[in-house]
Amino acid sequence: MANPDKETLEKWHKDPNNWKWGMFYYNPKDPRGMVPKKIEWMGWTINFANRKAVLLFFGFLLFFAFVFYLITSKK
Repeated sequence: MANPDKETLEKWHKDPNNWKWGMFYYNPKDPRGMVPKKIEWMGWTINFANRKAVLLFFGFLLFFAFVFYLITSKK
């Protein structure tokens, strides 16, 4: 499904089967990489079923780990 309608997106968001441990969104049918968190006012999270979003997430983690390493290794 390339462009799901708003009703379908809302149904997916409310489906507890799409939330692993209540906080990780995992829905292979949803093409979006970023989705509102379960409690929407808390911001956004990634769709862990979207490969590009997961790669971007781990890329950011590696970048920040590298920056942290550079900062702490200076003596």
